[in-house]
Parts: sequence; C-alpha cells; structure tokens
Amino acid sequence: MRPRCVTKGSMIMKRNICGIVSGILFGVLIYMLKTYDVAAIGPDGTSIGFSAINQKVHDYTGVNMQWYQITDILGYAALGICALFGFAGLLQLIRRKSFAKVDRSIYALAGLYIVVIGLYVFFEKYIINYRPIIMPGASAPEASFPSSHTMLIITVMASTAMILGKYVRNGFLKGIVTILCIAVMLLTVYGRLICGVHWFTDIVGGILLSITLLAFFGSILDAAWRKDSSRYERPVKDSIVFENPAPASEPTGRVSRSEKEYRPKH
Repeated sequence: MRPRCVTKGSMIMKRNICGIVSGILFGVLIYMLKTYDVAAIGPDGTSIGFSAINQKVHDYTGVNMQWYQITDILGYAALGICALFGFAGLLQLIRRKSFAKVDRSIYALAGLYIVVIGLYVFFEKYIINYRPIIMPGASAPEASFPSSHTMLIITVMASTAMILGKYVRNGFLKGIVTILCIAVMLLTVYGRLICGVHWFTDIVGGILLSITLLAFFGSILDAAWRKDSSRYERPVKDSIVFENPAPASEPTGRVSRSEKEYRPKH
C-alpha cells in the first residue's frame, strides 16, 4: 500500500484558515458581549454580555477557591516551562556565540510568548468583562475576559508539545509529553470554570484566542524547523510529508539515515 501524503502548502493553508476562523469568532464574541443580552449581573453593578447563560453557569458552579489555587499552580508551572525554553536559547547563544546560530524554532517560541504577554496587557487595559466576584484582597472588580490563565496554559502546553515533537526522537516519550500537556490543558479549563472567578464566556474567549495563536505558530514553527534542520545536515523534503515514515522502496521497519530524526547537539 502506498503511503498517504499531504503537501506542506496544504497543511499551512489549513492552519491559517483555522487561525483566521477562530480569530473571527473571537472578534464576534467580543462584539456580542457588548451588545447581546447585556445586564448588570456583575459585582458593583458591572454589565455583562450573554448575561443569562453566564449567570446560569456561575450559579451552577458557585465559587471554589481551592480550584482557583490549583489552576494558579498550573499557571506557575507554565511560566516555568517558558523559563526553561528561555534558558535553552541562552545556552545555545553562549555555546554558539552568535544570535544567528540560535535555533529559529526557539525564536518562534519566544515570539509566541511575547504575543501572549502583549495580549494579556492589552485586555487588562481595555476591559471587556469584569469578574463575577471581587477577589480576596481586592477592593474593586477586576478584568475577566478573556481568561488569561486559560490562554496562557493552553498556548504554552500546546506549543511545548509541538516543539518537543520536533526535537525528541523517542516516540514513547513524545506520547507521554503530549498526554501530559493535554491533561494540564483540560484540567485548567475545567478548574478555571468551576472555581467561579470567570464567566463562562471568559473561558470560551481564552480557548478561541489560544487556537488562533497556535494555528499561526504551527505554520511559523514548520518554516523555522526546516531552516534548523539544514543546520544539522538533515534533509527535508520540499513538498511532501509522509504519514508513514518508512520509504516505499525500503522494507517496513527499516528507516534510512536521511529519514531519521536527529538529536540537536546543544
């Protein structure tokens, strides 16, 4: 049976379309929050869009600060991962003695982190919704949309799985990393909703924004990886990505040296 294949251009187009669609949905959600079913259901009479569904979900979940603390810990873990990748880039810079020789994949990841920080600052300044409660120690309602924890953890964990999938040779280890990243993302979404410090639409907004960022990051990462691969003398096919890693001319189970994944010498 001939291996199925897809073109690089097709993959990039699908990612870009996904990013555009999710970005449009995110923009529509913002517009609807300001115009649809707006009511003063927040603390201190703050107005919230989609008030009926937001109120019902909040009444059902209540407030659970234990889950809030759990998701906070997961957020610190995500920041730790960001720091580890930053250290990896610094180590490459020291060893290779040139900014140009640092992996472009690392630069792509750094760019993603910068965008996430920029969006966090933006939505703290231009407030769409306020939290459903006044947080302990605070004297006034705080910005709530989109859920910055949801955006941060989904973006960091998914991008971690994506970039490690490029570097790690062991298939079993790749699977474990991917499963752990997915578990953390699901736990965060559930915990951030059940703890009651966000409206339901805040969580939806965080998910949509994360999908938008990751879709475009995936395309950028592929381009960066192709340039990194040439540095390590690993041939990269220009137009075809085989889902079956074994070439048709070789017996199943044998992989030629050019098809093997490499281990970067950092």
